[in-house]
Amino acid sequence: MKKIIIHSIPIMACFIGLEIYCHTLNPIIVRGPEFLKFYFSLTIGFYLSVWSLKFFGENLSKISFYFMLIIFILGAVKLLKGISLDRPVGILFSILVAEVIVNIAFMSEEVKHKMKK
Repeated sequence: MKKIIIHSIPIMACFIGLEIYCHTLNPIIVRGPEFLKFYFSLTIGFYLSVWSLKFFGENLSKISFYFMLIIFILGAVKLLKGISLDRPVGILFSILVAEVIVNIAFMSEEVKHKMKK
């Protein structure tokens, strides 16, 4: 339960910011720079919460991986929408690549930790 609350704090903060600045709770309809601000703050906030859990000695749970997957799927959907509308999606693509690299790093560290047990 503690991990869900810790991961939910940056997500709720991003959605509150989305509501305040863009007057919507649907990140898919938000255009260009506003979505990039939302998505970048969402990923940075989430990975800071993951890092804080790792710093305090907690293991990553399935909930953490589900949150990672949902955030990645949101970016992938927006990337596909941008490609289909023939919009520039280079920054979003680079954020998604960085997110994949970070996810692989966290997963490999988790596998090493489980193998030691």
